Amino acid sequence: MSTITPAIAAGALGRTPGGVDTVRVAPPVSAARIAERARAEAPRTRLRLTRRGRAVMAALAAAPLAAVALAVALNGGAAAAGGEGAPVVFEHVVVADGETLWGIAETVAPASDPREVVHGLMELNGLESAVVQAGDELAVPLEYTR
Repeated sequence: MSTITPAIAAGALGRTPGGVDTVRVAPPVSAARIAERARAEAPRTRLRLTRRGRAVMAALAAAPLAAVALAVALNGGAAAAGGEGAPVVFEHVVVADGETLWGIAETVAPASDPREVVHGLMELNGLESAVVQAGDELAVPLEYTR
């Protein structure tokens, strides 16, 4: 007949002098404690890269740089090709005292929607707002010139 007797020592199956089997049971241990012991006992290893691994890492680091260089090289050719056309000449309007972009838009293109003309004036002249000062010289989009 077997009996189980709890003991703190590590579990081992043994026989008592009377021939009765005994099992020593250790107290329950949480999984977190087991993981902590394993981490403490496990040797720390360094990451070692092979020659091929170093080549792959170098290629991955160089790929974005190569892509940027290629994009700059391809875009540079397009920018140079655009400069061969004839210069564009715009009609200019000088802003009078008290004049607004809306008033200029109605004067320059009376048959067009003033909102579109104001937008075209702002875009062509690089204006961030519709506020203009007296004496400003504004280029008029070609589609609204007479």
